[in-house]
Amino acid sequence: MQIFRRVNITSGIPRRCVATIGFFDGVHRGHRFLIDEVKSQAENRDMDALVVTFPQSPSDILNPQVSQPLLTTSSEKVRLLHSAGVDVVAMLPFTKELSMQSASEFMSSVMKDQLHVSSIVMGYDHRFGRKTDDDNVDYSDLGRGIGIEVLRYRPLSLGADETGGLVSSSAIRDALLCGDVEKANRCLGYSYTLEGVVVGGRHVGTGIGYPTANIMVDEHKLVPSNGVYAVIVTTDDGVRRKGMLNIGRRPTLDNGSDRTIEVNIFDFSRDLYGTTVRIEINRYIRPEMKFDSLESLKRQLEADRALISDN
Repeated sequence: MQIFRRVNITSGIPRRCVATIGFFDGVHRGHRFLIDEVKSQAENRDMDALVVTFPQSPSDILNPQVSQPLLTTSSEKVRLLHSAGVDVVAMLPFTKELSMQSASEFMSSVMKDQLHVSSIVMGYDHRFGRKTDDDNVDYSDLGRGIGIEVLRYRPLSLGADETGGLVSSSAIRDALLCGDVEKANRCLGYSYTLEGVVVGGRHVGTGIGYPTANIMVDEHKLVPSNGVYAVIVTTDDGVRRKGMLNIGRRPTLDNGSDRTIEVNIFDFSRDLYGTTVRIEINRYIRPEMKFDSLESLKRQLEADRALISDN
C-alpha cells in the first residue's frame, strides 16, 4: 500500500484511481462498506483503490472548542486501511486554506489534477468543500463538468440485534463512553484498541499478587468509561495474552483525581517499562469499586480473573 502525506502530489500515483474521502475515524464497518465499493469499482475499471483522509479531524481546525476524542490515531488508521486492502492512502494535512476551497476547486485541483481520481464513492450524507457553500451542492453535476464520476451509496444499517441502528463514529464513541464495548466492537467489526507505552506505577498490584502495567496512551485517543474489562494484550514480543484492564481512579488506593489505565496480563511477569503494548478490549466486566481493604480487592480480582479466564 502506498501512503502520501502532502497535498501537492505531482507524481508517485501511476494509475487513475477510484476514491473515497473522509476522516474515517475508527475505520468501522460503515467505512469498510464504502471502501469495499471503492475496491470493487476499481477492480472493474482496472484502477487503484484510493482513500483520501486526514491525520487530524477537520473539526479540530474548524471548531477546536468542540473537538472529539479519536477512535483511531493516524498510525492505527493507516494500519486498518492497509488491512482493508486499499491500494493507496493520501493522508492530506487539513488546513484552513484547504477548508476554504469550494467543492468544485477541491475536486478539480486535488482529486483530479493531483490524485488522478476518475470516480468518487461518497456516503449518503457526506459533503466536502467550504462551509459557506450551499448544503445542496450537486456533486454528481460538479463531477460531470470536471470529468469525475460521483457515486452515492446508502448508509450501512445493521439490525437491532447487532447494533440498534446505523453505524457511525459518534455512535461508537457514545457506546464506549457508556461502557458498552461489545456494541462498539460490533459496529467497528473488531475489538476497540488502546495502545501506549508502559510507565511507572505505585506497585500496589504487585504486592497483592496482581502486578499491572500502567499505560500512557495518546492524549487524543478516546478512553472508555471507568471499569474493569476483559482484554487481549500484545506485548513487545508479539505474543497475545489474556488480561484484565482497569480504567479509573483506583478509589481503594485513594488515587485522588488521577485517572489510570492499568492492565494485569495473565501468566506474565516480565518487566515491560518503556515498551509499547496493544490492548484489545473485548468485554465490560464490572464498574470500578471501592473496597474496604486490599484483601477484599484481592478477592474481587481473583473472581474477575476466573470469569475472564473461563470465557
